[in-house]
Amino acid sequence: MLVLCVTGIEDAVSDRSAQGAAVARHGVVPHAAVRPHIVPRSVWAVGGEANSAARTPPPPHYDDRVLAVFVHHTDSPNDYDCADAPRIIRYLAAGQIGARDWDDIGYNFLVDRCGTIYEGRAGGVDRPVTGAHTLGFNHRTAGIAALGTFTAGARVPRAMTDAIAALVAWKLGLAHIDPRTTVRLTSSNSLSRYPKGTVAALPALAAHGDAYMTTCPGAALKALLPEMRKRAARLQGRT
Repeated sequence: MLVLCVTGIEDAVSDRSAQGAAVARHGVVPHAAVRPHIVPRSVWAVGGEANSAARTPPPPHYDDRVLAVFVHHTDSPNDYDCADAPRIIRYLAAGQIGARDWDDIGYNFLVDRCGTIYEGRAGGVDRPVTGAHTLGFNHRTAGIAALGTFTAGARVPRAMTDAIAALVAWKLGLAHIDPRTTVRLTSSNSLSRYPKGTVAALPALAAHGDAYMTTCPGAALKALLPEMRKRAARLQGRT
């Protein structure tokens, strides 16, 4: 079971032109990656399993940029037909929005076993939307949920890991972040692995368990994160 939080923050939308000027002044060559195809939330946010909040979510909150990505699994069956992914996402959203009364689905993105990427939390896939996926570290991060359960011994589809790597390369590339690096993030909740206010050094492509006391995203998927970091860096044109 994932523990998510949905505390609000002040809107802080990044000034990309100013960032670009700063990059140019310091002589840094941005490492951008191609944006992968992302299925909009309108494809899944309809139907009986989701309440009206999924169809008409409240105004989103934003950070200034995304410095890290946390990978999760949904702890749901793996043998689904990929055509059923929208229904599965609606079911997850119903549990978070309806049964638990959260404001929106917690994950920024979801990826199915066929490698299809879905928009999760509302607010714009290219913007630094504050999610509700990693207690204490929802700020300046994005959450990607792999549909399925990837504990030890589970097979993780290559299409899924390729899609996650492509998404990470693009999303972190917007802030010129190398997926192989370590970033500094400030904990906002003492129920995480770090007391509130602690500045923690975490991987730019991290497992949920790196920041919260959980085995998520499962041992099988976590074991593949080093290779996904390398793949994402190559997609950014890094050597």
